[in-house]
Amino acid sequence: MTDLLAATAPLLAPAFHLAGSDITWLEIAAVVLGLWMVLCNLRVNPLGWPLAIVSSALYALLFVHSKLYGEAALQGVFIVLGAWGWWQWLRGTAGDGQRLRVRTLTPRQRWLALALTLTAWPALGLLLSRVTDSDVPYLDALPTVGSLVGQYLLARKWVDNWPAWMAVNAVSLLLFATKGLWLTVALYAVFLVLAGVGWQAWARMLPRAAGPTGAAVGAAVGAPAEARGG
Repeated sequence: MTDLLAATAPLLAPAFHLAGSDITWLEIAAVVLGLWMVLCNLRVNPLGWPLAIVSSALYALLFVHSKLYGEAALQGVFIVLGAWGWWQWLRGTAGDGQRLRVRTLTPRQRWLALALTLTAWPALGLLLSRVTDSDVPYLDALPTVGSLVGQYLLARKWVDNWPAWMAVNAVSLLLFATKGLWLTVALYAVFLVLAGVGWQAWARMLPRAAGPTGAAVGAAVGAPAEARGG
């Protein structure tokens, strides 16, 4: 780990100062790629996945230097999930054998996702508090767990990924503010807004056909017929 920190130290050269903290070129590059990624996700464009992989690699380095080990480990998982999500959007199928389309979780699936998040959060927080020198283990753990849930839902084109990301981004604002990562704070504030936009955009793509993602769901969210596929 020490060798990694030393080798990547030049990437942390400050580009400018903001609110008493250095804004590095590494953070700037990660922010630009992150914004591009979300814009692609809004349009259900598979290009978002390779952008996510590169952005995650850059953020992993940034978070290791900031001692946010839960977030750093999460970026490694994101790289793997990014490759899987990319394949899902290009070749993945739903339970009926058809290509993945934008759809929504059932109430039972939503409760299961919430229960898994609330169970894994304190477990990861305890682990971080015991095996790392993180000074915010539980605050670090919550968006880490929530992001894994959100990433899975995004890869499988569940509309519910967007409210999950809204919750993750809200907590992340506080987490990154504690570390003085102000450009990333600004990025996650934008992410929070874009997640709301994405929620509305994907809701308009929901089909009205019968079934768990059908007419009853479309009527509930006031969504017209699906505008575009994945």
